Amino acid sequence: MLRPLGWLAAGARDLARCPLPGLLHGLILALVGAALLWIARDRFWLLAGAFSGFLLVAPILATGLYAISRAIERGEPAGLATALAAWRPKDSRLIVFGLLLAAAGTGWVLTSASLITGFAPAPVRNPQDFVRAVVLAPDSYLFEAWLALGGVLAAPVFASSVVAIPMLLDRPISVMGAVLTSWRVVMEHPLPIALWAALLMALNLLGMATLLIGRVPIVPWLAHASWHAYRDLVELRQ
Repeated sequence: MLRPLGWLAAGARDLARCPLPGLLHGLILALVGAALLWIARDRFWLLAGAFSGFLLVAPILATGLYAISRAIERGEPAGLATALAAWRPKDSRLIVFGLLLAAAGTGWVLTSASLITGFAPAPVRNPQDFVRAVVLAPDSYLFEAWLALGGVLAAPVFASSVVAIPMLLDRPISVMGAVLTSWRVVMEHPLPIALWAALLMALNLLGMATLLIGRVPIVPWLAHASWHAYRDLVELRQ
């Protein structure tokens, strides 16, 4: 049950051994988050879905960091070139999977925006409006419906990708094969995977709550830890 804490510890060691690529990844994603904040600064109904939808596609953006953890594991040199090389795959499997995640994220952004703008009793332009008109709205289950729909989408996406992306990088397996393996892992180890999902969500929220500054180290830390989750979970079931 506590194995996810070991993945976090291993991810921290990888980040300490090769910090530059990871911190660059984190900085870029923090800047993307800041751009989202600026674009949707007076449209919190859009921002709420955009940030949560961004979490759905974040695993594919960490592909280069999985490659670094793999190199460290093998005792090979690891650096920025290692991460960049992972973005030049010899086949289209990672591209296909990334497009599928992007479609899921876009679908949630549109669903979230439609739900909030269509059913909120007042316009939602800022976080205060969201709390007042969605979270604390009297005689309304809008917030509960928003969370439930988000969970309905996020749970299968997470189950499909928890080990699939590192596996596609690491092995000659089809996208469907990687997704099915990911689902089998979730079904065989539901409690540790549930804890892992909770840790991922909590640490990502922490990164957002620190004005996105915390995302700079948290993003690569979780990416390296996700590689160790894959190696542990998939090797366990073989």
